[in-house]
Amino acid sequence: MNGLLKLSRLIDRLTELVGRSVIWLVLIVTLIGAGNAVMRYTIDYSSNAFLEIQWYLFSAIFLFCAGYTLMRNEHVRIDLVAGRFSRRGQAMIDIFGIIFFLMPMAIAIMYMSWPIFILAYETNEQSSNAGGLTVWPVRLMVPIGFFLLVIQGFSELIKRIGFVQGLCPDPGARSHTPTSEEELALAIKAKQGEL
Repeated sequence: MNGLLKLSRLIDRLTELVGRSVIWLVLIVTLIGAGNAVMRYTIDYSSNAFLEIQWYLFSAIFLFCAGYTLMRNEHVRIDLVAGRFSRRGQAMIDIFGIIFFLMPMAIAIMYMSWPIFILAYETNEQSSNAGGLTVWPVRLMVPIGFFLLVIQGFSELIKRIGFVQGLCPDPGARSHTPTSEEELALAIKAKQGEL
């Protein structure tokens, strides 16, 4: 089990690297969108390529950060039932969910999206919009994104089994380190003398 926990830490490092890198795409998408709007209203120029690159980058953010969100335990949960169990019971529910729901779904989508990418690549599929972009790069994002989710799901499974066996800390515990927004709000309140 210690070897698997070491593998889990390696996967977590990869996921952290991908997540922190892809976050910068949010800024790029925002700048492209703002630039497109400024050009449309100032020089009356717009391009479908600008719109499509925003969609492509948004797809990359969503797909490549799914594993990062899972690792940080930030995905949406409805804990009506699980919230009543102990942390060990919640870990057992997570193990069941990873094995029977997350992994089959992610592997199936990864597997089924590969031929779609291959076809788009072989035919050099182009957007149906005038001035649009080549489609195969965004089609490739789907199997890559779900591969990243699968390996992070495997890492989460290892950590939860390790927790149940008492070999590692609770991976589902949220360390409440304040976000940048929370830190800014606290700093403003402190400056105004509200704290």
